[in-house]
Amino acid sequence: MTTDAVRELLRKFQAGYTERNTDKLDAFMRLFDASDEIEAIGTKGLQAGEDEWCIGRDAVRCLIEDDWKGWGDVVFDVDKARIQVVGDVAWLSTSATATLQIPFENIPAMFLSQAGNTIENEDLTPEQKMLEISRLGADIYFEMPMGETFVWPFRFTAVAVLNDGEWRFHRMQFSYSNTRFPDVRRPSA
Repeated sequence: MTTDAVRELLRKFQAGYTERNTDKLDAFMRLFDASDEIEAIGTKGLQAGEDEWCIGRDAVRCLIEDDWKGWGDVVFDVDKARIQVVGDVAWLSTSATATLQIPFENIPAMFLSQAGNTIENEDLTPEQKMLEISRLGADIYFEMPMGETFVWPFRFTAVAVLNDGEWRFHRMQFSYSNTRFPDVRRPSA
């Protein structure tokens, strides 16, 4: 069945994220279409071609490498993935989690490092720096009672294409849900 083949592609994707072996990253990239038009939008992607809105094989590879090095344990709900296939194109969506252990004793150093980066950011005004640092402190204070295990739920959507009898990813997006104001806001004109 065609949906089973697409689900198997997601299973292989999960296996790579489970192992997180950067020495096997080039082999992992075979799960993607050979076109340099592939695209992956990470949770921080806001503008095409910038930050985590990755266009092209090299940019997508860098996003995945960064995920493997620092995002924690990622688990996709492979079995419950919703998959639709029309001809040589498949669309899938599923829920997922990223889990990271952050010992409480490491949090002050992480906060100070982030605050230092914010202070050094020449693109921000002094008021913006103060607001960013205050928000970071409030976020940390809010999260600490929930424990040292951070579990971030997210959505994963992707488009796969059938080439030479093999399903390959062509587009994908990792996205967090918001229960409060979004993390990013642009000033009104």
